[in-house]
Amino acid sequence: MARGPLYQQGYKPQFSGHETFPLRYGWLKKCYDRVSETEQEPNNKALCWGDDAIARFGVGKNMVSSMRHWAVVAGIIREPSGSNQAETTPLGQMLFGEQGVDPYLENPTSLWLIHWKLATEWKRKTTWYWAFSYYPAVTFERDHLIKRLGRDWPNAARTTVKNDVACFIRTYAAQPSSPKAERDDSLESPLTELGLIKPVSKRDEFRFVRGQKTTLGDGAFIYALLEFWSQFSPKVSTLSFEAIVHEPGSPGRVFLLDENDVADRLSHIDSITNNALRWSETAGLKQLVRGSDFDFSSALEFVRKDYGRSDEREIA
Repeated sequence: MARGPLYQQGYKPQFSGHETFPLRYGWLKKCYDRVSETEQEPNNKALCWGDDAIARFGVGKNMVSSMRHWAVVAGIIREPSGSNQAETTPLGQMLFGEQGVDPYLENPTSLWLIHWKLATEWKRKTTWYWAFSYYPAVTFERDHLIKRLGRDWPNAARTTVKNDVACFIRTYAAQPSSPKAERDDSLESPLTELGLIKPVSKRDEFRFVRGQKTTLGDGAFIYALLEFWSQFSPKVSTLSFEAIVHEPGSPGRVFLLDENDVADRLSHIDSITNNALRWSETAGLKQLVRGSDFDFSSALEFVRKDYGRSDEREIA
C-alpha cells in the first residue's frame, strides 16, 4: 500500500477543531440554514458564527465552533481561504436545500456520504483518515490508538491526540448510557447508526466492522469512487481494482469493504452508470474504465438515485 498524503514531507496533522464534541443530530442542517440565508451578504462569516450565534443555536461558544467545524469537514459548507465568506456546497444543497432530499438525515445514504467526507478529509481530520486508511488490525484499544498516532506525529500534544481519539470513537461507537449523564451529553452521533465501529467486551476496546454494507447505496459508492479517482489519478482513464480496494482514502478502505464486496459492486457498474464507467477484466487485469470526456463533477447525480428507492433497507 502506498504511504499516501499523511506521510508526505511537510504534512501537518490536525487533531482538533471539534472542541471535543462529536457530530450531533441537527447540527449540519442548522449550520447549512444559517449559511444559506446569509451567503448573499458580503463577509457573512461574522453573521454566521458571531456572538449572536450562541443565542441563535442555543448552545455555548465552544459548541458553536464545533458545529461550524463539522459542517465544513462534512462538506456541507465551505469557507474559501483568504476570505470572510461562508458558502453552501452542492452536497449541502442536495441534502438540506429548498428541495433537499434528506434534511433530517433519515436515509442511510446521507450518513454514508458524511462518513466518506470525514474519513477522507486528510488535511483536517488526521485521526479519521489514518484510522480507516492505515490502521492494520480489526480491533484496537483506545490507548493503543493514541500511542500509534503519537509515534507517527511526536510533536502533537498527547492530551490533544487523546481528546481527538475520544471524539473519533464517540462519533462511530454507541456509548453505554449513564444515569448521571446530562441529557445533552447522552445524545449519540448519527454516524453510530452505520455500525462501522463497535465496542467489544473488554473495556476501552473496539473493533472495525469490515464486510458487506447493505445500506450503502450504489450511488453513494460511485460518488465516493469518483471522488477518490479525481484525487488519486484524475488524468488516467483507468483505475485498478487494487487501488479501489486498498489505497489510502479508497472506497474499500473507508467503507471497510473486503475484495468480494467491492468486486460485486463493480461487476454491475456499467448498467448503473449507463456505460459511463465500465468494468474490465481483460487478460487478468481488473480495472475500471471511463470515457475520455467523463466529467467528475457529475458524481453527485449518481447519489440522487439512492433517494428514489422504495426498497430502502434498515441499517444492520
